[in-house]
Amino acid sequence: MKIIAATGCPTGIAHTFMAKEALEEEAKKQGLTIKVETHGQEGVQNELTATDIAEADGVIIAADKDVHAERFAGKRVINVPVTRGIKDPAALIAAIVNQTAPIMPGASITGEPQQSAEKRPKQSIGHGIYVALMNGVSHMLPIVVAGGVMIAISFMFGIYSADSKSEEFNQFAFYLNSIGGLAMSLMVPILTAYIAEAIAKRPGLIIGFIVGMIAYTNETGFLGGIVGGFLAGYVVLGLQYALRKLPPALNGLKAIFLYPVLGIFIAGLTMWFLSAPMEAINQGMMSFLAGLQNTNPLILGIVVGMMCAFDMGGPVNKAAYVTGTALLAQGNFYFMAGVSAACIVPPLATGFAVLFGRKYYNQSDKSAGYVNFLLGSTHITEGAIPFAARNPLIILPILMLGSSIAAVLTYMMHVQVPAPHGGFIVLPIVTHGALWVMAIVIGSVVSGILMAINQKRIFTKEKITTENATVTTPQTVSTIQDVLQKENISLAVQGSNKDEVLQNIAAIAKEKGIISDTAATYHGFLKREQQGSTGMEQGIAIPHTENNAVIRPALMVVTLARSVDWDSLDGQPTTHVLAMFIPTGGSSNHLNVLSDVAKLLVHDDFITELKTATDTTTIYNLFQNKVN
Repeated sequence: MKIIAATGCPTGIAHTFMAKEALEEEAKKQGLTIKVETHGQEGVQNELTATDIAEADGVIIAADKDVHAERFAGKRVINVPVTRGIKDPAALIAAIVNQTAPIMPGASITGEPQQSAEKRPKQSIGHGIYVALMNGVSHMLPIVVAGGVMIAISFMFGIYSADSKSEEFNQFAFYLNSIGGLAMSLMVPILTAYIAEAIAKRPGLIIGFIVGMIAYTNETGFLGGIVGGFLAGYVVLGLQYALRKLPPALNGLKAIFLYPVLGIFIAGLTMWFLSAPMEAINQGMMSFLAGLQNTNPLILGIVVGMMCAFDMGGPVNKAAYVTGTALLAQGNFYFMAGVSAACIVPPLATGFAVLFGRKYYNQSDKSAGYVNFLLGSTHITEGAIPFAARNPLIILPILMLGSSIAAVLTYMMHVQVPAPHGGFIVLPIVTHGALWVMAIVIGSVVSGILMAINQKRIFTKEKITTENATVTTPQTVSTIQDVLQKENISLAVQGSNKDEVLQNIAAIAKEKGIISDTAATYHGFLKREQQGSTGMEQGIAIPHTENNAVIRPALMVVTLARSVDWDSLDGQPTTHVLAMFIPTGGSSNHLNVLSDVAKLLVHDDFITELKTATDTTTIYNLFQNKVN
């Protein structure tokens, strides 16, 4: 009999490989063949091939993350949390051997929600929304950057170089502008589609693209795209639930007919009716703005600034921009000056944000922010959208403040801009051009500083994802000596409960130069515990954290002065702690070493030797001998 398995935990460092080791050891005892695919910190390893899946008699999924279960359609599959793979591998293998594991329906075709023999831990609603939003933003970001750069370069040939009716017309600039424009037109559909895909998998992706095109066609902007993404995703989930009792023979029909047709009908019509009134609203806002053109510069600047930064290319922004272009035709160059300033600020603000707060942004964000200096300078506001979409409730007001400051200053300085686009390229024809640039820079810097402060706050509280890149070069680690020194072993550490123990371990790590921030490391430990207890069996716990406070990869071995409750797999109190410290973004050989350490915990002889050791030298030698 051939069994295959897939393991994975949220951090992909310890539990993933402990489950692999436990399953392999149990299969070896029973004389069975098993291949275990791991979804760890360094990605998928020992990947299952199509042949492996086709030849398998059963599948064990021991994971707390998506391991693409749909590929196992038609196989006997037992799907449990990763801790079950560690604690009870014999029962999981028995379910396959005895053929009591249920047969998974045609998930690879229909995209049905995976069915499990065990109840999986539920993901919080807030975290689910965040994950879906980030899925959309991460897929949208390259489109915004690539399309924006193409358009910006086309402007270098002249503001109207892509217009065949202009004297500035340039064929190459036309190609660049057209390609960039097509790329930018995909921004909202891609955002919508991949938000929906994160919620409802492939069926959600299909409906999401269509709903996203409706949002784009009706000019709802990226905010409309976000609404459309969640609408499409949850409509598909609703359809999957409503049609769950149809005979299995109709699974193919659901995938290629029922989900697409009903999904488009329900989500498409809903999105259309939500976005259709935008034209009437636009006209109303334009009339309102036209009436404000001769009012107090402070009021006009605040209104224009807030509108331009509110949805960046959406209906509110468009109302301000179209009003400005209409007034240009009437010879009013004053109104457009404030509109242009307000539109230029958001992308520049993101550039200043990553410049001022470069320690708190990941490499992808920093790259996008620096590119936004170019996009903003050429009046391409959309470059700021990926930053705003991550946390619109906080970032949009910050950008609106900066845009309002720039617009107010522009109007107070009586700047006039006779061109509807181009950014700083049109400076030669701007009245009081230096003052205009100064107003824009002031607004951008204010927003950039506030964004950097907000990012620092998030970073400090460890609420950002582990993809934030560090500014240090990851160390090369290949042996246990690289992560465990004798001084990293502490005996009789105090603590009356788990939280106190973790705080004391973080404090000791700070003293030993392993970490730079005790509080950030402690919060990192707590964040991992919230995803699932790190308490194993036989009195062992393996807390671990990956964050920017970690200076070097390390393993600390700690014995406790008294046992504490750790919500362990076997319900027993914890007496020994193996704490792992991983630098953010430093995935390297050290992950393999730490994973090898974790695998030891499924071997009773190792645990017995560890618990009987009474001095640091014995403990140190035990790890050196067992791991190497």
